[in-house]
Amino acid sequence: MPSDVRSILVRSARDEARRDGSRTIEAEHVLLALARRDETAAARLLAEAGLTEGAIRDALNREWEQSLAIAGIAVRIGLLPEATPDPDRHPQIGESTKLLLKRAMDAPPKIGGGGMGPMRILVGILDTERGRVARAFTAAGVDRAALRARAVTALAAGTR
Repeated sequence: MPSDVRSILVRSARDEARRDGSRTIEAEHVLLALARRDETAAARLLAEAGLTEGAIRDALNREWEQSLAIAGIAVRIGLLPEATPDPDRHPQIGESTKLLLKRAMDAPPKIGGGGMGPMRILVGILDTERGRVARAFTAAGVDRAALRARAVTALAAGTR
C-alpha cells in the first residue's frame, strides 16, 4: 500500500475513529480523512460537491438523527455530549472499510495496475449504495452516482 494510502487509512482515519470513540475504522472515518487531505484531487472533488469536512460531519449527524427517528427515537446531536477520545485505543479496520477497499480495488479503470490512491479510495466509498455513508450523501443532498462518475473520469485521466 503506498504511503499516502497508509497515511489516510492508518493515521487520519484511525484518528477520526478515536475522535468518535470507535473501536473500528469505518467508511465514514475514511471519508472524513479524505476530506481533510485538501492537497489531494479527491478532497477537491468532494469540496466541489459541497462535502467539506464540516459538511460531511453535519451530514453524518443528520443521518444518525434520521436513522434513530425511524426507530422512534428523537435525538438532537448537538444536545448530546461529545465522545471522549481514547488516545490509547488502536481502532482496527472495520467491515465497511474492508468493503470500500475491495470496491476500490475492483473499480475501473485499472490504469497503472489499478494502483490505490485517494481517488480510487473515493470511488470505493462512492460505490456503496447502502449504509451510513450512502445515507449521509443523501442527507447532504449529493448525487452520489454523479460524483462517482466524476471520480472515475479523474481516475481514467490518471489522477491518483
